[in-house]
Amino acid sequence: MSGVHHRSVSADEADIRLDRWFKRHFPALTHGQLEKMLRKGQVRVDGGRAKANFRLVPGQEIRVPPMPDSFKDNPRPGRTMEPNADLVRQLRDSVLYKDDDVLAINKPAGIAVQGGSGITVHIDGALDEMKFEAKDRPRLVHRLDKDTAGVLLLGRSAKAAAELTKAFRHQETEKLYWAVVIGCPEVPDGQIEAAVAKSGGPDDERMHVDVEHGKSAITDFKVIASAAKKVSWLDLRPRTGRTHQLRVHCAAIDAPILGDGKYGGRTAFLADLPGAKALHLFARGIKIPRASGPPLAVSAPLPPQMAETFKYFGFEESEADDL
Repeated sequence: MSGVHHRSVSADEADIRLDRWFKRHFPALTHGQLEKMLRKGQVRVDGGRAKANFRLVPGQEIRVPPMPDSFKDNPRPGRTMEPNADLVRQLRDSVLYKDDDVLAINKPAGIAVQGGSGITVHIDGALDEMKFEAKDRPRLVHRLDKDTAGVLLLGRSAKAAAELTKAFRHQETEKLYWAVVIGCPEVPDGQIEAAVAKSGGPDDERMHVDVEHGKSAITDFKVIASAAKKVSWLDLRPRTGRTHQLRVHCAAIDAPILGDGKYGGRTAFLADLPGAKALHLFARGIKIPRASGPPLAVSAPLPPQMAETFKYFGFEESEADDL
């Protein structure tokens, strides 16, 4: 058991959250364990109490309480085993863009971004094999749902990851999603402004519209095409980044995403459509500002199941606007 010690926040750790700082330095420490330490005042920043979402400034001193030595420099949960070789090959073949700071991959549907209860194969567990010529492993700066395919950006250094994270947090990025939904919205385009909140306990990611207690959530939408009002193809541009925001918002306008039984129930499925059980939500593209030049825009090709559904209903990609 190590004793109490103090660490200074380095320059490349500017503006990261306190819980993410602990995840970086003590990967085996769970979020629940950290929250308990914070509640008891065992973890402090410059001598004062802090919350998990506290943003750090270079030079600040963090009090680290006694904890098992195994927590230090321990592999993250899910990374104790060798990376899944098939997933590594798949991710290496999915690279959409790469420079000194940014790596963009086309995340496959059905693969989780990070580990968790019962999840042993995930993208975070394969990132040691995605360094290419860089010294450090790439860092996750945002997430996609397990069943959502499309553009996933990673920072190739701590500094780059901090800049990308800041852009996402301050809503400086433009995100474009395509979705095939059941039915057709009453209006061809508009903005959905409906606050969302968690429905269940801390381990339940199910969300719902909660105008009084929820967090602000805004999505711009446009109907690109429809097939006899049976299904529609939507252009979705979230202005905020809440958990399951697009899925909740589509259900809220009575147009649940095809295959999304979690939020659409039985109405989210079509019995006569091949592959209808797959979630038809796709992260088509991201545009993000760059300090050294013009914005970076990255797009991904349609995933196989979405492509089959587009073909089935006669949807043409050329009908849509990109970023």
